Amino acid sequence: MWEYEHSIETSATPEAIWRLWADVENWGAWNAEIEKIEISGPFAAGSRITMTPPGDDPILLRIAEAVEGELFVDEAVFGDLLLRTTHRVDRIDHHRNRVVYRMEITGKGAEEVGPQIGPGITADWPDTMASLVELARR
Repeated sequence: MWEYEHSIETSATPEAIWRLWADVENWGAWNAEIEKIEISGPFAAGSRITMTPPGDDPILLRIAEAVEGELFVDEAVFGDLLLRTTHRVDRIDHHRNRVVYRMEITGKGAEEVGPQIGPGITADWPDTMASLVELARR
């Protein structure tokens, strides 16, 4: 298994962050790595998201779990690999929250392939998360 986690603290409320997460068609407003994005159904477990990075092929994601105001988990399958990303908001205190993104790559060859592809996938997380919480604070 390969894993990576990044977090950022914010005064943005979990509800404001959730609204941005649930508005999949507008993820490009805070994630520069999205050229086009579509969701098939509600922002809930079982729905599929087709995300196209700039100049790249579309990536199919499945929402594996969604708990309003708290977290959602998406999964992508590439051959024998499962890329599972948890997006979570943790309350620190009444005025501060922590947004956490965690990726786990599992499956045949994950120990070798994870370190090769994982850092490229997660490299934009600090900037993306900073843009997310900035927009959520407005």
